[in-house]
Amino acid sequence: MRKLALFCAALLLAGSAWAGDFSFTDIHGKPVKLSDYRGRWVLVNFWATWCPPCLREVPDLMELHRTHKDKDLVVIGVSLDSTRESVKEFVSKHAVNYPIVVGDYKQAKQIGEVEVLPTSYLYDPQGKQISYQPGILSREDVESYIRSKSGKAN
Repeated sequence: MRKLALFCAALLLAGSAWAGDFSFTDIHGKPVKLSDYRGRWVLVNFWATWCPPCLREVPDLMELHRTHKDKDLVVIGVSLDSTRESVKEFVSKHAVNYPIVVGDYKQAKQIGEVEVLPTSYLYDPQGKQISYQPGILSREDVESYIRSKSGKAN
């Protein structure tokens, strides 16, 4: 019982942590930093091209980004694939419309633990990490969560 209580407390602390200003470079060589998106929600999604659940959520993430990128939310994908070429090929083939970073588990630690793929972290418009989701999520999940935290309807 004590272990369960400690685990729940750790999740609460992790969910309310302030993010350092993570810094990645996308597949086009452009810097991607949390501070560049102040004033908007930021969803950082760790994934891989060989991960079936990851691939199932990509269309929802693309629609989420398309719908919100100019208003209130941006999606950033961090691929944990073994090669940059496989990621570039996937992005091109599927016309992925959100920034994609080719990273590794060491780089991922800038944000937090990634024990399963996919894993997503959500930051509020002030840059505060407020949610951690191991496993698949949907556009509706994200929009519903944001509405509940901001009191806005989409």
